[in-house]
Parts: sequence; structure tokens; C-alpha cells
Amino acid sequence: MRELAKVELHLHLEGAANPALMRDMAKEKSIDISGAFTEQGMYRFEGFQSFLRTYEAVTSVLQTPADYARLTLDVLRNSAEQGVVYTELFLSPDFCGGRDVAAWREYVHAMQEAADQARRETGIQTRGIVTCIRHFDPMWSRETALCAAETKGDFITGFGMGGDETRGKPADFAYAFDLAREAELGLTAHAGEWGGAGMVRDTLRDLRVSRIGHGVQAIDDLALVDDLAEHEITLEVCPGSNVALGVYPAWHRHPISTLLERGVKVTVSTDDPPFFHTNLVSEYENLNRTFDWDADVFKTVNMNAVRAAFCDEDTRAQLTKDLESAYG
Repeated sequence: MRELAKVELHLHLEGAANPALMRDMAKEKSIDISGAFTEQGMYRFEGFQSFLRTYEAVTSVLQTPADYARLTLDVLRNSAEQGVVYTELFLSPDFCGGRDVAAWREYVHAMQEAADQARRETGIQTRGIVTCIRHFDPMWSRETALCAAETKGDFITGFGMGGDETRGKPADFAYAFDLAREAELGLTAHAGEWGGAGMVRDTLRDLRVSRIGHGVQAIDDLALVDDLAEHEITLEVCPGSNVALGVYPAWHRHPISTLLERGVKVTVSTDDPPFFHTNLVSEYENLNRTFDWDADVFKTVNMNAVRAAFCDEDTRAQLTKDLESAYG
């Protein structure tokens, strides 16, 4: 599974931080975040709300563009070790300069330089998706979208929304998504992880995205599933995350395989891998073990990811060629 070429579309940069790295950085800065870790040195949380609190505590250690460059390089090296050839990172100006465009530019520059270094070292290609945070003030999302629009380029290619799906409505963020759309950024939003199938419908209607982060609860509305397939909406599915957080009680209860069988453009990602004790190789092994997915199925989901990626057409064509060669 490690040798299979992989494309990942749903990876939160801070959520992918190695716990050991964050403990080291906290020690260097004399910041006490010891409560965020278990005795075994892993991230401590119980349930989604606790996860968000731990996530934000850990993120408090990241205070400068240099910190984010260090994190980005570490995350991308780890992804490359998992066989990832192309990845998209969720990046938030809320944590990088407080949504100030001038400060955000410095963070983007640092992260892009780290991504360029990772590509030289490992071959992995990276794009950034600027994300607003749903459980923050919806008005802040407009500033976040402006940050995205002002830094759109070879590295920043998308705009999205993460955070607590049970807070607010998708329509509250329509202005931000309209601004990002006018800037010709790719659009995605978390929905259908906690908010049910109805939240997926509302998000598609109000934000007009081409991709949905998670989206797995769409399975509870088969008419919606058929709509997703018909309109070729891509789902960024993170099964290990869903099982770890209790969205589904076990791998065999997860709907990813059923969604794929019904024609939905399913992809596979890890979300916040060290929080959920997973990585992309582990995800593939579990999918193979649970649903008997073989190389042909993995080729399909990776081709789905390439077609939905927020990248230029030359990159898409090269990735398609590389995957065809890798999978035969």
C-alpha cells in the first residue's frame, strides 16, 4: 500500500502536525500545552468539541511564518513517505496573521518556500486551500476570502470552510464564497460530517461548491446521493477520522464503498492524521481489509481526486499520466 501513488485533497496543515514536533516547539517558546497530550505523548481529546479545543491549543504554538514553514516541510515529507504525489493543504489566515492580508502574504511565502523545498526533495506537489472557520464570526470569513483572493496563484488555488458544522448556516458564508468565486478559486466546504444529509444539500445550494469535505451523511438520503453522482460533486472522504470521532462506530459501517458503488466521485484523505492515529497507508490498508478494495479501485479514487484537484491543467495532465503509469 505504501508504494501506491496517492492524491490527497483533505488535509489540515495544523491537524497534520507531528505531536513530537509541537511539543518541541512549545518547549522552545516556553509555552505550556501539556494538557493537550496524553501520557504517551499523543494528542488528548474526547469527542469533536474536545478535539477542536486541543487543535486550537496546539495551533497557539505556531506564531511566525518560520514556524509554519517548519511545520509545512515536516508534514509534506511525511506525506511523501506515504506515497502521496500531490496534496492540498487547508490553511487558515485566522491562525496566520489574524486575517491581515499583509501578514498573511508573509505566511504564504514561507509555506510556499517549504512546499518548493519538499518538492525538490521528494517530488510531492502541493497546493493551498484557504479556509474560513465556521464556528468563528461569519463576518471574519469575508476577510479570510479576501486573503485568499489577494494571494491566489501557483500555490493558493482554493477556498473552503472547516470548523464546527453544527454552528450557523452555509448561507451565512455566501458572501465569502462569492468573493472567492469571483477570484476564480476552487471551492469546497465541510458538510455532512455532523450536520446530516440536509447540510450537504444546503451547502451545495448556498455556496455552490464543486467539492464537499466529508459528505458521508449524504448516504441517509439516496436521492441526494444520486444528485451527487449526476452532478459529479466530489467527496473528500476521511474514513479513519469519521470512525475515530464516532461519526460511524466501525470501519465496516462506513458508507464510503456504498457511495462509490452508487457512482459518487469519492476520494480518500486523512483529515488530521496524528490526532486520529492514522496515515494514508493505514487508510488504504483498512479499505482493502474491510471492503476488499484492490489497485483498480484505488486507481479510480485517485483519478477522481486528480479530476477534482484545484490545480492548473498542465499539472492535472501530468498527474493523470503519472497515475496511469503507476497503476498500469
